[in-house]
Amino acid sequence: MPTYTPPTTPPAPTARFDDAAMRDALSRFCTGVAVITAVQPDGRPTGMAVQSFSSVSLDPPLVCFCPARTSTTWPKISAAGRFAVNVLAADQEELCRRFAVTGGDKFTGVDWRSGVNGAPLLTAALATLECELADVLPGGDHLIAVGRVTALTPAERLRENGPLLYFRRTYGRLGPSSPAPSAASAAAISSRSASIASARSRSEA
Repeated sequence: MPTYTPPTTPPAPTARFDDAAMRDALSRFCTGVAVITAVQPDGRPTGMAVQSFSSVSLDPPLVCFCPARTSTTWPKISAAGRFAVNVLAADQEELCRRFAVTGGDKFTGVDWRSGVNGAPLLTAALATLECELADVLPGGDHLIAVGRVTALTPAERLRENGPLLYFRRTYGRLGPSSPAPSAASAAAISSRSASIASARSRSEA
């Protein structure tokens, strides 16, 4: 079976871009927002808002997010060794802003409960995923934190609402709620999803 052979030619010099131009270009990519939470070794909860959350693998179940190397919250989450990903809904903008700041007690007045792994699960999040820290990789001025999913919100308890979005340095939403699709629409969506999954599988093989 053919195997991949890395190129022997040296990599091209790293291009230099103006930081503002880079941020402006990347701001055109719309993302969801999540809050990463954990319990510090001293028992206090900690958390941070991120836009960089992403799925990595279904088997094994892996996800990732990218904390800045300068983050003061990341070392606390790393020390805990386990965390929860709380996917925010459209009506949780103020909660996001609370966890996006540095310092202070971000959990004052916030409703939450302990997950199976002990990490705080924020009430009314669209979904929660509990993770064990599996790996930390270098990513320039950020790190790539990989988590292995150990528990998540059961399908019957997932909240039906629109997501909180971040685009061009401001928050947005698809709508206050997402109506359930009709049977015909659901079938069409399922068919398109299967086609996309098949194409993705071929492209990643």
